[in-house]
Amino acid sequence: MSDTYIPQVNGVTTVVHRIAQALRAAGHGAAVVAPRYPRGADDSGGGGERDDELRVFSLPFPPYPSLRLSFPLDRHVARFLDGFTPDLVHAATEGPIGVAGRRYAHGRGLPFVTSYHTDFPQYARDYGLPWLTPLVWRWLVRFHRPARLIHTPGVVVRDELVRRGLRNSVVWGRGVDTAHFHPGKRDSGWRRWLGGGDDTVIVLHVGRLAAEKNLRVLGQAYTQAHRFLGPRAAFVIAGDGPKADYLTAHVPFVRQLGFLDRDSLAALYASADLCVLPSRTETCGLVALEAMASGLPVIAANAGGLRESVLSDVNGILVRSDDARGFSQAIIALASDATRRRALGAGARQTAERRDVKSENEELLRQYGALVGVAADPRPAPPVPALQTEGALTRC
Repeated sequence: MSDTYIPQVNGVTTVVHRIAQALRAAGHGAAVVAPRYPRGADDSGGGGERDDELRVFSLPFPPYPSLRLSFPLDRHVARFLDGFTPDLVHAATEGPIGVAGRRYAHGRGLPFVTSYHTDFPQYARDYGLPWLTPLVWRWLVRFHRPARLIHTPGVVVRDELVRRGLRNSVVWGRGVDTAHFHPGKRDSGWRRWLGGGDDTVIVLHVGRLAAEKNLRVLGQAYTQAHRFLGPRAAFVIAGDGPKADYLTAHVPFVRQLGFLDRDSLAALYASADLCVLPSRTETCGLVALEAMASGLPVIAANAGGLRESVLSDVNGILVRSDDARGFSQAIIALASDATRRRALGAGARQTAERRDVKSENEELLRQYGALVGVAADPRPAPPVPALQTEGALTRC
């Protein structure tokens, strides 16, 4: 169950889509309940024609139209899930669809699993509503408390959830597909299109263009580095959101690509030279891992889940999240030193290989199997009815 799903691109979508794929590859059933997007925008043609997928009515969220507000009808969701006969319900988000899954699991006496992907308390502060933070925490604790397992991709976040009484929290969901995101996808055509020269250093940022991503610092850092490097570097942003116009106005020299599909994104990462991520709200920083899997050193905020993946002078550089000058100096340093850039890129790839999705997928099947009393075999097998898991899929 998820309030965001493909075609939206974000970390939640990536993880939930991977859950469904892992279950199906192992011969288990996985049903998806997710928002309906405008016709032609999603894989199901907007209507959810797949037998194992239910798309529910949704509307654009006014401050951020690419996100959806869903309005699931409990009886509609229950009828769909009863037809699927799940043994377990997994809610990947804490919104209306996640709540519908929570109610269904409780009503049917099914094991309930949740995911905590998003640092909503920090979002409240970033959007100028710090007084909401205690209320946000109250809701999150209430939502997740019935869960037999709570997945969160970072150790720091897991410890915070445990401190707040959510003792079933475990670290899961920070694996990266190192076959899809790979340095071998580097493309000279992409590089010429982005930078205009084979020797140009391509500086990349990937993510939602929203307040919580610390884009003011990104803009200032890009501006300062651009002044110093001139034509030696090209600055690129992939992603979209309510702050896109802000970036257009403040960093007009940047090439903005908007949202990219997964294949194009893999080629973009591999064709760039370094990645800059100043967000202070990441529970994991899956973008950082995708960049590292593609062989890029990452310049990241020393905050949240990013500092659990990015190690200064091993696979990138950590900078204080509010230090625009520090970010610009790090960009200039790596853009000016190809040897160091390549060494950190090699270290980044090694880090990503240790986070490959295969072992995480196997652990997920073990967890689900334990909850429903079935030994989960991760090897592909013919479909069996023993573990039909209702999967929650989202937008990454």
